Amino acid sequence: MALLEVKEITSGYGEVQILWGSSMYLEKGKLTCLVGGNGVGKTTLLRTIMGLLQPWSGTINFDGKDVSKLPAYTKAEMGLVLVPEGRQLFTDMTIYENLEMGASNQRARPKFAHNLERVYEMFPRLKERSAQKAGTLSGGEQQMLAVARGIMADPTILFIDELSLGLAPVLVLALFDSLKQLREQGMTILLVEQNIQLALAISDYGYVIVEGRIELEGEARKLIKDKHIREAYLGL
Repeated sequence: MALLEVKEITSGYGEVQILWGSSMYLEKGKLTCLVGGNGVGKTTLLRTIMGLLQPWSGTINFDGKDVSKLPAYTKAEMGLVLVPEGRQLFTDMTIYENLEMGASNQRARPKFAHNLERVYEMFPRLKERSAQKAGTLSGGEQQMLAVARGIMADPTILFIDELSLGLAPVLVLALFDSLKQLREQGMTILLVEQNIQLALAISDYGYVIVEGRIELEGEARKLIKDKHIREAYLGL
């Protein structure tokens, strides 16, 4: 059974419908990506799964439990952790203080020391600059901190929205390598990403969303190699 099952979700903003019966499944310990162009519903689906938007219809099951109507803070306590688009760091607080905030929920507090060592090993630059204010970091360093803060919450599933947005290619590659490390450590990850080729290259499984509908799914390596799919859906 999948760790997360999203079935026939419809959702939107006000009277504007964005999602039209989208379904997806996350397998435990796998890195899954949700890819598509700008404005096709990727973030709306993610926000609905996380409880930041209420689904109009459909169901969301996590670890065998129906969590469709639960608020975001309850889902966070259960281990559904979001690294949001735009990072949303506490810019006047230090790196260390941001990491402390990531570990503020009940499930994460007992594992603070272990997870802090984990993120410092993955992102040594954060350890070197732990007393530096987050707002003075470069864009790539801020994204590292956003991912690290998510790890500090001790996620059962880590959701990452637009990891590569606005970053230099060398930093993007370093951050994607960190996701591969997390996957190798057994973490379940959903990456929502516009950089389609790179997202599929590191993922186990992929979903392609077009105009609020999941149009394609399959093993990521097969999606990226299929000539018809590359041209018709991925623009590659």
